[in-house]
Amino acid sequence: VQLQASGGGSVQAGESLQLSCAGSGSSFRLKVMGWHRQAPDKQREMVATITRDGSTNYADSVKGRFTISRDNAKNTVHLQMNSLKPEDTAVYYCAATGGYTWSWGQGTLVTVSS
Repeated sequence: VQLQASGGGSVQAGESLQLSCAGSGSSFRLKVMGWHRQAPDKQREMVATITRDGSTNYADSVKGRFTISRDNAKNTVHLQMNSLKPEDTAVYYCAATGGYTWSWGQGTLVTVSS
């Protein structure tokens, strides 16, 4: 599986950004797609995931602000991030799994300044 992420950048608190990721390879291993993030000196954490049938899961810290969506025909996943906070600053990684191990894309940096 290959995952190519795009988006990210630097914004002010309260602004919005969208991340996108295109997956290729085994469709089985794209069963669940999503985003994880890693802030400086912190462990990588799940941000949001979405299954092929549209079931979503969000970290408590982003509920109500972030929305994940996917296009199964194109094997793409998007993360709309609204009302960004400085604590959202991190490297965001696109990820996919068929249920066993995660495949990772390259990270994209999101910086939110106050």
